[in-house]
Amino acid sequence: MSRFAEPVFVAAGLRTPFGRGGGALAAYNAISLSVPVVQAMAAQAEPDLLVWGTVIPNLGWSNIARETWLDAKLNPTVPAFSVVLACSTSMTATFAAAGMLGEGTDLTMVGGSEVMSRPSIALTAEASKRLTDLFAQDAMAALAALQSLAPSDYVLPTKGWANRITGRTMGDHMEETAKAWRVSREAQDNWALKSHQRAVAGWERGFFDDLVIPLPELARDANPRADTSPERLAALKPAFDRDSGWGTLTAGNSSPITDGAAGCWVATEAGVARLPAGTPYARLVDYEVSAVDFHTEGLLMAPSYGIPRLLARHQLGFSDIALWEIHEAFAAQVLANVAAITDPEWVRATAGVQAAMGDFDWDRVNPNGGSVALGHPFGATGARDLSQAVKELWAMPPGSRAIVSICADGGQGTVALLERG
Repeated sequence: MSRFAEPVFVAAGLRTPFGRGGGALAAYNAISLSVPVVQAMAAQAEPDLLVWGTVIPNLGWSNIARETWLDAKLNPTVPAFSVVLACSTSMTATFAAAGMLGEGTDLTMVGGSEVMSRPSIALTAEASKRLTDLFAQDAMAALAALQSLAPSDYVLPTKGWANRITGRTMGDHMEETAKAWRVSREAQDNWALKSHQRAVAGWERGFFDDLVIPLPELARDANPRADTSPERLAALKPAFDRDSGWGTLTAGNSSPITDGAAGCWVATEAGVARLPAGTPYARLVDYEVSAVDFHTEGLLMAPSYGIPRLLARHQLGFSDIALWEIHEAFAAQVLANVAAITDPEWVRATAGVQAAMGDFDWDRVNPNGGSVALGHPFGATGARDLSQAVKELWAMPPGSRAIVSICADGGQGTVALLERG
């Protein structure tokens, strides 16, 4: 059973190296960092449609997909539109593109980018109205007023892209969830260590070589640390809950501020045939978009609703999934979501799924590292996760399945079920 009347495939795309915030890629913006990815992928095959996204707002553009495509000097008759769903942006782009295949649209390029080093500084709505009204009456007076703006007139990214409704960061919320699910500091650091070790090993054995295009400023991901250790991780101080004495989330077990762009392909069978021979691909069997009330549930716990519902719909258990590619916003978030989906009582009472899922195999999760090590440029993470999963699945026997899961700000999440053809 599939969600789609005709088979839909996701094929591995390309991405930039992911750079540390304030580092080698900080001079780019979300468009200029997207351009080399889009150009490199278009050199493989010209798509019928581009779907692209970014999360951090910028008043310099309104449709990053179209403006990226045109800045890349590519065929102007290819349409493009933009999407945004926080950290799930480029996975949502994949779902949107899948629903638009057919009738001359066989191959779509999807993805996204984020330059977290360069968030825009905006004026509050009140300050903007005051100035625009003044410009309409007296331009010179308005220019003078610009020089006398107070700090309270600006919207500054001083709180780590806090949730607008709660005014608290994802890390603040995740600290609460970690405590609620009794996720220890030691467990978080252990998972972070695995993420770094696996990412470094993936680079050393060449896994990322055909997924990442080098840029003049950076040739490989800057965040994975070969020198990290349990002792170094344990020495780090809490990054969010600094006062209670019970904080467990640190810079070492949280995804870092990251700059990067990533893309993948969504295609029909005819579209896959247009890609270079040997491009890894997998069938997109189904997907789930879920949401929770983050006033009563954890802000990043929506995947724990989506995963059991998606598996139950296809009468699958955990042992039927050969690969789990789970976005690591925080090590605690991965551990809490898996703790939820492996608690049968919780799954029945909260997610509304009665089926037993069986035993969960942690060795099948993120075999080449996740966002804690590789980094998390918001708009790029979905395409990075999907391309990585497709390549990992490609090395497995036909019929092997993967779950790709991403949590997102606002209490939302996206989950995809892939199958190796």
